[in-house]
Amino acid sequence: MTFSDISTILYDAVVYITVGFFIFFLGKIVYQLVNRDFNIKEELVEKDNLAFSFAHVGYFIGLLLTVGSAIVGPTRGLVNDIIDISIYGGLGIILLNLSIWLNDKIILRKFSVKKEIVEDRNAGTGVIEGAVAISSGLIIFGAVTGESGNLIQGLSSAVIFWLAGQVALFIAAATYQFITPYDVHDHIEKDNVAVGVGFAGALIAIANLIRHAITGDFEGWGLSFGEAGFELVLGIILLPVMRFLTDKILLPGQRLTDEIINQEHPNVGAAIIEAFAYIGGSIMITWCL
Repeated sequence: MTFSDISTILYDAVVYITVGFFIFFLGKIVYQLVNRDFNIKEELVEKDNLAFSFAHVGYFIGLLLTVGSAIVGPTRGLVNDIIDISIYGGLGIILLNLSIWLNDKIILRKFSVKKEIVEDRNAGTGVIEGAVAISSGLIIFGAVTGESGNLIQGLSSAVIFWLAGQVALFIAAATYQFITPYDVHDHIEKDNVAVGVGFAGALIAIANLIRHAITGDFEGWGLSFGEAGFELVLGIILLPVMRFLTDKILLPGQRLTDEIINQEHPNVGAAIIEAFAYIGGSIMITWCL
């Protein structure tokens, strides 16, 4: 590799990083505009609102995944790459914020998420809100990456895959509620951080499987949706299996439900282990497929 080649690679890398940072900053501004009814600086610095910190950092992780989805992939030349990154990055920001709004209305529909986070400083709700953003970022990453023909086809397939991923996430949330012997929403509203952590892990695990299923070049709707459906079914099977294994192997001698809801101070550590089991299981599945 010549010095000229190295210089070109470094120059292109600096340009990509600069454009990526610009899109990230744009996503931060959009978040502020969408959430104008509270002061971000006040929540983070003056009120030391841990619940908001969880939600805010989760958004940044989701935003980072969104930016990454626009950057990774084969190059089409520096100028074309910058155009593609800008277009897909802008689309990703819109989809990410729309995802959070949809999930607040559907997955956490039984109470006001903003009230729980901003007024009640409910850390359990903050953890789930952050997980929703991360999960949506993973889905957007899978939806945007890969080759899908021309720009219109690429944008169309990205939006359709994103929408399908959101539906899959709603199904996963309903499945998690079904397999748990307690009302998830009720305990989250009671500020049970442990319940929020376990639920958050389940959402991220399913989103990771969806990301894996829809990542790559577009090869037809039937094949893409078939693979996505297969991995969603695996994920739904994963949830009760990993919860059982957490009880029997990762928390020997203790029942997960007792640790999370049937004691005066819910065991957040046990919930972290539960979340790890879900996410770890999903990673193992993607490695094996």
